[in-house]
Amino acid sequence: MSNIVERTWCYSGFIQGWRAVAIACLLSTQILFLSAQPAQAKSSERVIENPPQLDLRQESIPPILLTPSSVAPAAAGAQAEKTFDLNIEYTDGQLYNPATQRYDQVHLRSYVGTDTSPERPYVAPTIELNPGDTARISLHNKLPADATCTDWSGDVNSPHCLNGTNLHAHGLWISPTGNSDNMLLSINPGVSFQYEYNIPLDHPAGTFWYHTHRHGSTSVQESSGMAGALIVRGDRMPRQNKGTLQTGDIDTLLKSVDAQTIPERILLLQQIQYACLDNNGVVKVQKGSDDKVDAWVCDPGDSGIIEFTDSANKSFFTPQTWAESGHHTSINGQILPTFKAKTGEVERWRMIHAGVRNTISLEFRKRKDNVPSINTVSAAAADNYIEQHCTGDPIPYHVIADDGLTRAAAWETTLTTLQPGYRSDALVVFPEVGDYCVIDTSAPAQGSVSQALESRQLLGVVKADVGTTVSGDIHSYLTEQLVAAAKRTMPGAIQSRVVSDLKNGLKLSAFVPHPDIPDGEVTGTQEMVFFIDTTTTPVKFEVSNAIGKKFDPKPYDPKRVDRTLTLGDVDEWTLQSYFASHPFHIHVNPFQIVKILDPNGKDVSGPEAVDDADGHVDPQYRNMKGVWKDTLWVKGSTNNQPQGVYTVVVRTRYERYIGEYVQHCHILDHEDQGMMQNISVVLPSGVDGATASYH
Repeated sequence: MSNIVERTWCYSGFIQGWRAVAIACLLSTQILFLSAQPAQAKSSERVIENPPQLDLRQESIPPILLTPSSVAPAAAGAQAEKTFDLNIEYTDGQLYNPATQRYDQVHLRSYVGTDTSPERPYVAPTIELNPGDTARISLHNKLPADATCTDWSGDVNSPHCLNGTNLHAHGLWISPTGNSDNMLLSINPGVSFQYEYNIPLDHPAGTFWYHTHRHGSTSVQESSGMAGALIVRGDRMPRQNKGTLQTGDIDTLLKSVDAQTIPERILLLQQIQYACLDNNGVVKVQKGSDDKVDAWVCDPGDSGIIEFTDSANKSFFTPQTWAESGHHTSINGQILPTFKAKTGEVERWRMIHAGVRNTISLEFRKRKDNVPSINTVSAAAADNYIEQHCTGDPIPYHVIADDGLTRAAAWETTLTTLQPGYRSDALVVFPEVGDYCVIDTSAPAQGSVSQALESRQLLGVVKADVGTTVSGDIHSYLTEQLVAAAKRTMPGAIQSRVVSDLKNGLKLSAFVPHPDIPDGEVTGTQEMVFFIDTTTTPVKFEVSNAIGKKFDPKPYDPKRVDRTLTLGDVDEWTLQSYFASHPFHIHVNPFQIVKILDPNGKDVSGPEAVDDADGHVDPQYRNMKGVWKDTLWVKGSTNNQPQGVYTVVVRTRYERYIGEYVQHCHILDHEDQGMMQNISVVLPSGVDGATASYH
């Protein structure tokens, strides 16, 4: 190909100063797969499917457990002990590349489990659990040996142990210690380890996920697609107990929409940033007429990989080069897939941002008839395609849960933002027959991972066939459907309340998993600031325990406990970022959003708030007040100064679990470089005659 040129990628920008990691036989890997199946010349339609489900090795019912009075009882026999096996291996597969209209052969690390498809291996199987389950997940690391996993003498905040791993159950409310959700473990190559997740009976039903979290290799492995959905399914009906509402699971309402189980899409959105190298170890790229790089490409016989090399201090994998790679966000391992739908059918979209890079601002627009296929639309050409062909008004849809936690009311919107680590459950209805563009619309600089104004990208297309006629607007139609479902499914004592709530703005108060945290419950405060020190070599990615004059940022030290918190306390956290913007994620206990102040002190978290501080309307904070989450975007300044930053205020309870866990930036290359802290939750001291009981 005449427009394929060689390019050497050197460390730059925020990556500057990372110590490169030698990977044995890197170039021989390229040669080894020269016999790979030739890439296809033209793509056929790629119809989206849910990820495969990880089957049980065994299942047995344990003794009956007591049901806490604070939660509606689960159905008899719903709790079980469930045992799974999950392998980590190098896997050969293919990913469609619209820039060349061929499938690229790739050789990447991946999770391998029951029914993992050889055609789309870079989406892990879904693990399904119920409240009250004991899940035993045997993780088998079958990757090749890596000396840096056992003998690493370099900077802990640089890439190392690329074949070492562990397992993090993102968002689950379980113990962080021992063989539970312990991300401080390293499961090295050749080692098998069984995790045990004891899911409490009062655990919220919702959309969670699992991924690798071994410090030093997290971003490389997750960029290979090492992430999977973890769905907690609930059958607890809301009920009245002595005049008090005991909330249930939203699943009990949704299973009977249209008098049948609601169609459900489990969607993992990922940025898989592979590259093909020439014999000198440099990336093959395609350039446009302006001589700028349009995309990273592979020739027939190549095999795309994600590695580091220490040759001449070069690295071709740096997550900040995602835009230059020209790769598309994959959905369940597919590039630019097709969604088959029926008009009027209410679908539950469980969306999981399981990628390292890219802010996704989701929008649906009707597409014109008889237009070119999206199979030929490269990343560089996507904005022009959308401008010409995706010209319908954005259709509204309703967000019912954030990060797996049901909202107090469904939020009608035409655009919602997914940052790395976010989950969003939405009820989607396509009102007319025809095609709909699934669009990642543009995001302003402060609202995007890239810290630059992002152009629009295509994620796929929905083909809606004849189904049910949508009478009136979508909000009214959905209200009718949910009210009818409540009348079919909700028990008599609670039915009238649920129906009344739904008719009054689609309120879901009977299904919210956590009670609000009022002012009087707060017992203390915490402060946190993300910071990137660009004055040092290498650049430091840091976190401070305090803002203002006490600002004292430090890079991650696995041997240091940065915060000691007390079980049973309730803290109000104030979050800021003094350079760039970052998604804040804390393990174990979720938090409730109190307010989000722009640089002028205006609260932009209300339902009608408009954020125009930077000249753009950024809707990602709108209608977030009171919402429960475990990951949240913190907008920062652009000049390493506290001026111009946003102030995010959240509250959280430290309930049930003691032990050590982390909070960090969920831009995972930032976390790998040191933007993380260790937290230890301890028992109360019991001084001054104080007594407390925890269970």
